[in-house]
Amino acid sequence: MISTPTCSKRPPAWLSTVLVGIVIMMAVSAASAQTFTSLVELNGSDGSNPYYMSLVQARDGNLYGTTQSGGSAFAGSVFRLTTAGTLTTLYNFCSLASCTDGAFPAGGLVLGTDGNLYGTTVEGGTSNFGTFFKITTAGTLTTLHSFISTDAAWPYSALVQAPDGSFWGTSFEGGTFNGGTVYKVTAAGIVTTLYNFCTESRCTDGADPESALLRASDGNYYGVTPFGGASNLGTVFKVTQAGIFTKLHDFASSDGAQPWGALIQNGSAFYGTSAAGGSSSACLGGCGTIFKVTSTGTVTTIHNFILSDGASPVAGLIQGTDGNFYGTTLFGGTSSDGNIFKSTVTGTVTSLHSFVGTDGDMPYGGLVQHTNGTFYGMTTYGGNMSCVPSGCGTAFSEATGASAFVKLVPTSGKAGSSVVILGTQLTGATSVSFNGTSATFTVVSPSQIKATVPVGATSGKVKVVTPHGTRVSNVSFTVIK
Repeated sequence: MISTPTCSKRPPAWLSTVLVGIVIMMAVSAASAQTFTSLVELNGSDGSNPYYMSLVQARDGNLYGTTQSGGSAFAGSVFRLTTAGTLTTLYNFCSLASCTDGAFPAGGLVLGTDGNLYGTTVEGGTSNFGTFFKITTAGTLTTLHSFISTDAAWPYSALVQAPDGSFWGTSFEGGTFNGGTVYKVTAAGIVTTLYNFCTESRCTDGADPESALLRASDGNYYGVTPFGGASNLGTVFKVTQAGIFTKLHDFASSDGAQPWGALIQNGSAFYGTSAAGGSSSACLGGCGTIFKVTSTGTVTTIHNFILSDGASPVAGLIQGTDGNFYGTTLFGGTSSDGNIFKSTVTGTVTSLHSFVGTDGDMPYGGLVQHTNGTFYGMTTYGGNMSCVPSGCGTAFSEATGASAFVKLVPTSGKAGSSVVILGTQLTGATSVSFNGTSATFTVVSPSQIKATVPVGATSGKVKVVTPHGTRVSNVSFTVIK
């Protein structure tokens, strides 16, 4: 039986601590506020309270995402968002009896190599422990698997697709010890549990993961837990493709505490955020950190948030095409409603926008950089205050002047394999090259090109020459020999 969610279905355990510890003393104003645009104010009927959700760009050039509540059955929705700010609801969860199609999709979507979107719901399904689903960009949803607790329960995290086509994820609960799991699921819905957390006494291996995994360049998967570990403040871990688990680091407050967001890779190191901990006394227990971690688990704190530049960076980081990191914080900024920030790889943070409630509040989800160069995101609360007392959430954009570029799906493959290139204004493209080697290609639409990895190509950036200029991929393409 699915209950109607409240505005905040399950606040994180650290939330009350942070709220109590916030000092209402704002001294630094946000920079580059003119680049911020509020696009949509959710009204409940079109969904409300997008949670640990980052938008994803699909082949048609639009952005797609989920809301964890609201919609026709108050159980969340899937929506399409244009870059101009037109939001269309594609699917309302709990449309089937007993919510067997799922309820409360908190983790957002991932674009599959087949062009469909894949995601999870936290509840619903045949056992009410959540579902794994596929949805087309036209809104046709297929429930592929209902979790049964022993394989996973409450899968809050986004998924990541592996080269073999399977999807890897984590669950907040479930598994042998109910401390959460690492699992993989095929596109047909066959689930394999790879690791059960809390296998050690007092969950010293970690507990309750909520963030997506990072598939690193070494082929292993890296992630974090917000709880468990030696001090119960979270861990960093690695899982091999064969499912061999290794705990890499125990957080100890001074270097961060309770990391909720996914890791990213830059060079040979990984970067992430912790929602608490660090050296600042402006928040009880610290305002959070940005940290660097090696593949062997050595952590270096590169920035301690101090409230004026943000507090509680839950969503993790993304790397922009300029090489800098971008992210959001739940609190802090000029109005204590959260912040959008930029950080250099060495930890120099610049505030880009401070939310003020009416334009958004508490952005749990992270940012995505569209191929037009602009960043987009969602806030969990704020916006239309007549929706609920704290607002149903907003969609926004943050333009930094970055140039248009192209994205690759997938980002690796053998010579002769097919690659989808996502971009803007691609019509009339005259050349596609893989690290300098020319490729055959077909322009499918203004936002999509299909190319074949050329024989003799080497790993490197992909370039597309169009009448509007040369578009360079945001990541290198890896040629598999």
